[in-house]
Amino acid sequence: MSDVILEDSGVPVHLAATNNRKWAIGFTLSVIIIFAFYQYVYTSLPGEVQNFFRAWLPLTSLGEAMIFVLMALGLNIVVGYAGLLDLGYVAFWALGGYVAGWLMSGFFDSKTINFGGHPPVGLPNGIHINFWLVLIIGGMFTAVWGVIIGAPTLRLKSDYLALVTLGFGEIIPQFFVNGENVGGLNLTNGTQGITPIDDITVFGHAFGVFDLQWKFLIYSALAGLMIILSLRLRDGRLGRAWLAIREDELAASMMGVPLMRTKLSSYAVGATAGGVGGVAFATLINGVFAERFNFAISIIILAMVVLGGMGNVWGVMIGAVILSWINSTGLVQFGNVVNGALGTNINFPSFNFLIFGLLLVMMMLFRREGFIPEARTRVIMHETTDHQGAH
Repeated sequence: MSDVILEDSGVPVHLAATNNRKWAIGFTLSVIIIFAFYQYVYTSLPGEVQNFFRAWLPLTSLGEAMIFVLMALGLNIVVGYAGLLDLGYVAFWALGGYVAGWLMSGFFDSKTINFGGHPPVGLPNGIHINFWLVLIIGGMFTAVWGVIIGAPTLRLKSDYLALVTLGFGEIIPQFFVNGENVGGLNLTNGTQGITPIDDITVFGHAFGVFDLQWKFLIYSALAGLMIILSLRLRDGRLGRAWLAIREDELAASMMGVPLMRTKLSSYAVGATAGGVGGVAFATLINGVFAERFNFAISIIILAMVVLGGMGNVWGVMIGAVILSWINSTGLVQFGNVVNGALGTNINFPSFNFLIFGLLLVMMMLFRREGFIPEARTRVIMHETTDHQGAH
């Protein structure tokens, strides 16, 4: 009987569980192999081999990719599960980052509070709270802001909702850019940012700026937790309510789904992931800088979700890893290879949005469902194509 019991996605339950297990094992093994390689093998390799990996697969980019996986999965809950177009997701990333800046640095140097934190040597003043507690605080803080932002806007639909979220995505980062004098109080340090950020501590051991392999492992664990949460939520009652709203909001309301409460819950969960990602990113780059939280980041994260496959956890993960690597490392190195071979001096990273735009256009023309589409989306797309072909 299990062969004919189908999930909402249209995939037999036992097959979906098997696929999830395979992907989870693959993700875990990949993380372990990368960590073990950089921790135990990398330093013993010849210099030219080290240079290759340092250029093409730097640990900073790999750690950043895991943070983008975390945030893309958060946006996937809003866009892919609930079907709510959010163009201002960078706001939650910024809020989480500044929570880390406020609670894990010497920024408020008129106070000296240390609760399990690990401040830099010689900088004891400020607020220094343990990284793991700040993750929780940052997630809760952004969840509250997700509800605050969502409450007045989620009554809107489609392009109107997109425009309002775009507005919030512009307002909040601009507040941080100009927040060095808010009623006489310096809240953000303006364009100078907040730096340095406290080390991450695990069982009393501190991981600083150069402990990138351990940070990669920590960020991968956070991404893994978000993967588990996304899968569990999707198969639960709340996830099914999100999918019902995505497919037909009117029908969902007629079936008793509380629209506003369900939509707000998706915003809160997505905002939590964005806030946790902001805290993690602050520890990766050892600071919080307002110019990093621009509108382009929202578009990049949305592209990760769309290109990977909206609604599919593993597709979004692959899309986040690929686009993050291209944006941080791939274009630079590809440009170096081309310029070296042709003797040119083309600045390839400056064309990143041109390349992303072309990639989006090509995907929409030839594979609208994404790299690894959700089963329901794949079926709908193929049915539409077959129907059009029949005519």
